[in-house]
Amino acid sequence: MAVTKPYRRICRQFINGSYAEGGRSQYIEHPKYAKSPEHYVRAFTLLLKDLQELFDYIEPADRNLSCYSYRVHELLLRTCVEVEANCKAILTENSYTKSGDMNMGDYKKINVSHRLSSYEVRMPFWYGTHSIRKPFSPWATGGGLPWYQAYNATKHDRHQSFDSATFEQMIDAMGGLIILLSSQFYTYDFGPGDSFLVLEGTRDGMESSIGGYFRIRYPTDWPTDQQYDFDWQKIQHEPDPFQEFDYSKV
Repeated sequence: MAVTKPYRRICRQFINGSYAEGGRSQYIEHPKYAKSPEHYVRAFTLLLKDLQELFDYIEPADRNLSCYSYRVHELLLRTCVEVEANCKAILTENSYTKSGDMNMGDYKKINVSHRLSSYEVRMPFWYGTHSIRKPFSPWATGGGLPWYQAYNATKHDRHQSFDSATFEQMIDAMGGLIILLSSQFYTYDFGPGDSFLVLEGTRDGMESSIGGYFRIRYPTDWPTDQQYDFDWQKIQHEPDPFQEFDYSKV
């Protein structure tokens, strides 16, 4: 049996295979779906602006994946801070608690609820063969995230680990952040007169993401019993039309 009530901060495929066809994604706009979603989107758009400025000096290309600099390091750190902020918001708003601070061991639980390891993100205007990235793919087999490990290494010992904060790790961190946002808010940017736009069926099989720069391929491998199956028009006026995902069972 499919899921008949949406989870907080969890965007999923419906049983008809779509994410938004016929206005199905309107639940994302409800004020009880997520607290201050615009706060997280705005932080990303500022990072995206700085990334595009960096491309004035480092060409997005295969041959530059191993380069590193203070600007690249700065963007990696800021992006991973936002990754942590989004992960914490997802867990907290679904009433997940633990003694002590949350860490990557807790954040990894989100792969079960959001299927992050199945997302793909495409870098536009890329020279070479590595324009499509899967930042969370190691989680599919229980592995760690190289870009997050690079962030931790340089955060704790920049002098010794500075060269691990490469352009590639930063790009994957940025891709990981837009995947996290997409897995919560689809393409909603929560700006004035929200610029929600669905571009299903485009030639590359992807959709334009929040911020309009990256392209996203959403998971199509959701098990039937984990897909959404509800009529939002019928449940939207309930006192609380959402349920919480139980991360304590993950």
